[in-house]
Amino acid sequence: MTSHDTHTTHYRGGAIFTSDTDPWAQSLLVRDGRLVFVGDTVTADALAADTVIELDGALVIPGIVDAHTHLVGLGESLEQVDLHDASDLAEIQKRVSAAAAADPAAPRIQGRSWLFSSLGGKAPHREMIDAAVADRPVYLHANDNHSAWVNSAALAELGIDDETPDPLGGTIQRDADGHATGMLLENAVFAFLRERLDALTSDDDREAHFEAALRTYLDAGVTAAVDMALTEPDLRAILAVQERHGGWLPMHVAAHWAVYRTGTAEGDAAAVDRAIALHRAHTGPGLRISGIKLFVDGVIDSCTAAMHAPFADGSQPEALWDLPSLTAVVTRADAAGLQIAMHAIGDAASALALDALEAAVAANGPRAERRHRIEHLETVDHATPLRLARLGVIASMQPVHSDPAIQDNWRAMLGDDRVERGYPWAEFAEAGATLALGTDAPTAPFDPLPNLFIATTRRSAFDPALAANVPGNAMAIADAVRRATRDAAFACGWEGELGVLRAGAAADFVVLDGDPFRDGPEAFLTARVRTTVVRGVDHATAFASLPQGR
Repeated sequence: MTSHDTHTTHYRGGAIFTSDTDPWAQSLLVRDGRLVFVGDTVTADALAADTVIELDGALVIPGIVDAHTHLVGLGESLEQVDLHDASDLAEIQKRVSAAAAADPAAPRIQGRSWLFSSLGGKAPHREMIDAAVADRPVYLHANDNHSAWVNSAALAELGIDDETPDPLGGTIQRDADGHATGMLLENAVFAFLRERLDALTSDDDREAHFEAALRTYLDAGVTAAVDMALTEPDLRAILAVQERHGGWLPMHVAAHWAVYRTGTAEGDAAAVDRAIALHRAHTGPGLRISGIKLFVDGVIDSCTAAMHAPFADGSQPEALWDLPSLTAVVTRADAAGLQIAMHAIGDAASALALDALEAAVAANGPRAERRHRIEHLETVDHATPLRLARLGVIASMQPVHSDPAIQDNWRAMLGDDRVERGYPWAEFAEAGATLALGTDAPTAPFDPLPNLFIATTRRSAFDPALAANVPGNAMAIADAVRRATRDAAFACGWEGELGVLRAGAAADFVVLDGDPFRDGPEAFLTARVRTTVVRGVDHATAFASLPQGR
């Protein structure tokens, strides 16, 4: 842990949004990493303080809690070719070719965040990438992160040939002659490609990626984050950085252990038991392992989500888990007190997830501290919001996924009136469910302020001139900030400690140079972070005092 003396600092004269029952204050007093006073400046001036920092009316909000991210992956993505705004195949090829030319010694090239819509209706194929770079493996991770597009050299590096079977819950896409096209879906990415790339990545690199993610988030005003789908290599990296920093981390980190379906009850149980052991071993003050993460289905963009009705192309894939196997895993984890987070994007997937949770509650009996979650919930049936609220299940949402600039393919794959109920945040709120906001970085941009712009407008942070995406689901500014701070903290078991500015809570807050409450949601796009304070310390100061690297 960091050490603090009894020095008291008065942050004076701000527009301080507390995310608490009394939403506004003017002054904060900080001592020993905690808030000792939150209220009006007149009262604060009468209290003893060693240092006074004038806020000059600046907006202060609690530190952002990213309720769903992938930390090592975020750090890694900062080194990859950014294809998010590549408008067509030619631009993708140009950027990949330029990256290869810029680093002739690189053993492979990785890119991220390409959109299916950029291919103009064409199916991704390895030969398209071969035309840009053929002498080295190229791995291009789609914006949804549930599919990857690779070239011929990458298929060879992965050991994929005409006889390679599909992994359980995944697809190696093939043409009519049985040859791999270069598209890998779901567990062909998670449990096949990722495993092989992890073996080619050093622990030193992973540690550097994790530290890069911490710095990037703190610069952006994020003071706490939940890593969704922690793996053994990522765990090694986080623990090594934590040890180097004296047993703590520069921001609050919780994690959910990735549990993939193995195909056997014994294998599934062993994966849960590993998570149970880690949950008991890592309780903070550095890393806290809260529970497990399960992938119930895929995504809409590649038509791998589990839907009640077919996609526009007639396909209707099954969920990645059947109800008996999912219920067995959920019940085992719930009995051990783990928090369960389930990726469910399709309406059939979220219904299946809730069925498993209901069965676990019936088997294990009532328990007040349950706090399970469903991640994404991009499409739901009409019963799901009320079921969520009744079961106390948290709706973990990522506004950035609803950005109108990336919706063309999403809407086309559904092709019917389901698009008019996409990302139905208002339905969850009206049902009484708790909403927690995150970004799902690196599948989407990590910056929390544009994420809040999308939450409050349903407009695009990339192209604000685009029409809003089902604008009736937009949130009020105060609600959006609370869901990115107080409610996100609640979703992670940090309530009362993080996400609110009140006496006794951790002194985690962000000073901005713009004010959306005063100037409207567009200010989320122009505001910059002036200061990020974690445990009472400016994060830049905290990082400067720590050893870096091995």
